[in-house]
Amino acid sequence: MARSPAPWFLYLLECQDGSYYAGISTDVQARFAAHVAGKGARYTRARPPLRVLAWRQYPDRASASRAEWELKRQPRARKLAWLQRPVP
Repeated sequence: MARSPAPWFLYLLECQDGSYYAGISTDVQARFAAHVAGKGARYTRARPPLRVLAWRQYPDRASASRAEWELKRQPRARKLAWLQRPVP
């Protein structure tokens, strides 16, 4: 029997300078730990993250990547609205 692929997550972090960082991962807590340890993205190495604000589950990497691209294009107010949106 074939296993279903692991879900992917789009997550939003709050950084020390008040900015937000969006990324994707199959394990949000492990990825957050990597960001905190300075082993994440260049953005979070320069602006260490404080906390995970929210995450959403997607069935595969492609859909998570598309959602990340859309979220990163949004102004801060829309990112805040994304946080407030109920998880489907």
